[in-house]
Amino acid sequence: MPSLTQKALAKVPEPLRPFVVQHRSLVKFLVVGGSCFLLTLVINYGLKLTVCQNKPVVALTIATAIATVFSYVLNRQWSFRSEGSHKEAIPFFVVSALAVVVNDLPLLISRYVFDLHTPHVSKFTQEVSDFLSGMIIGTLVAMGFRYWAMKRFVFTTRADSASGSSAAEPAARVP
Repeated sequence: MPSLTQKALAKVPEPLRPFVVQHRSLVKFLVVGGSCFLLTLVINYGLKLTVCQNKPVVALTIATAIATVFSYVLNRQWSFRSEGSHKEAIPFFVVSALAVVVNDLPLLISRYVFDLHTPHVSKFTQEVSDFLSGMIIGTLVAMGFRYWAMKRFVFTTRADSASGSSAAEPAARVP
């Protein structure tokens, strides 16, 4: 019976399969990131619409911090398949704390440098600006930073060999 990974890979167009197999940790990282993005979005707007109505940066920071814990578990167990103990937890959370700051910067700049908040702009403009600066630009910049920093400083021991194959996921057995 084919694994979930093999089933998913079978749905990838043939010309893209070698790229996906070669860069599987990046693909898995992006899947985890997409899931965490959705989690951040739901928590952020849940907080912004309730207890953090006038504190969008606090809402985004809390949402990002919660999604970071979820990200740690998924990245450790799936994206990077780290071996050994939880020795990477401290560097992971240091990198993640820096990434939260990187994620918050565009929102801070749009709100408090460019004054894109009420009463200077309409509520609609404020919300669009918050979404674009905090959820889109901040997330993209922080994602790039996280991927680079995680590979460089956190998940340095991986199950992948130099050839890019993994004992748990043989690339050659994809239908």
